[in-house]
Amino acid sequence: MPAGGLFLTAGADVQKDRIEIDVWAWGRGLESWLVDHVVIEGGPDRHDAWSELTALLDRSWPHERGAHLRIARLAIDTGYEAPAVYAWSRAQGFAQVSPVKGVEGFNRSSPVSGPTFVDATEGGKRLRRGARLWTVAVSTFKAETYRFLRLARPTDEDMAEGAAFPPGSVHLPHWVENEWLKQFVAEQLVTVRTKRGFARLEWQKLRERNEALDCRVYARAAAWIAGADRWPDEKWRDLEDQLGAAPTDTDPAGQINRPGQAPQGKRRSDWLGRRGGWF
Repeated sequence: MPAGGLFLTAGADVQKDRIEIDVWAWGRGLESWLVDHVVIEGGPDRHDAWSELTALLDRSWPHERGAHLRIARLAIDTGYEAPAVYAWSRAQGFAQVSPVKGVEGFNRSSPVSGPTFVDATEGGKRLRRGARLWTVAVSTFKAETYRFLRLARPTDEDMAEGAAFPPGSVHLPHWVENEWLKQFVAEQLVTVRTKRGFARLEWQKLRERNEALDCRVYARAAAWIAGADRWPDEKWRDLEDQLGAAPTDTDPAGQINRPGQAPQGKRRSDWLGRRGGWF
C-alpha cells in the first residue's frame, strides 16, 4: 500500500450467489487507492460466506512504511437479504460495520444520513430497533467518483520536480482486471424529463454488472461515516504517526478511533505515483 494511504474502508455488495468486496485506502484530500478486490462465493444463504466476511475484518494489509492496516469501517448493502445482513452486522458490532441503503437523488450537503434503527432477527427472535441503518445518496458519491477520475494527473516530468497528485485522485493497481474496470464506469449521468416536463439528472447503466462502482460508493460512504470529510489536521497527523509506530499486524495502523492519542509531529507523504505496481 502506498505511503499516502492512511486508513482503510471497504464496500460490500451482497448478491444471490456471492458477496463482492472492494477495499480502499484513503489519504489526505480523499486521495484513494484500490487495495484489494475479494469475491466470496456462495451468497447470503451460505453460512461459510458470512464466516469468510468476518475473517476479512480481522485481516491486515501491509503498508509501504512497514505498518499493517485493517479495515476501519465496512459498509455493506442491505438491498438483498436485508435480514441476513442485519444479523451479521449486529454480530460484528456497529463500530466497524455499517449496514447501508442506497437511495437515488443528490444530497451534496449530507450524502449520508442516519443511522436509523430498524428491526433485526437473532436466533429466530425479532429484535425491535436491533440494527442501525445508514441511508446513502448514491448519486452524489457516483458523481464525485467520476469527477475524481477526470482530474488531471501530473506527468512523469512533473513528479520528478516534486509535483503531487491533486486531492481526490483515484489510483488503481496494475493487477485490476478489465471486467472490474468496466464495472467501475458502468453508468452514465443523463438528463431525463419527468411526466410534468421537468428535467432531472439520473444515473443509468451502460451494462448490467456495476458491482465495482457500487462497492466504491459503499466504501466512500464508510469513509464519510468514519468522519473523514470532517477531520481536523491533527487527526490526519495522528494517522500518519501511526504508520511509524505499528511495525506488525498485531498492532495495526489506520485506527480511526484511538482515544486520547495526540499526534507526535507532521510527516509528509512521499508517495509520488507510478511505482510499485500503481498508477
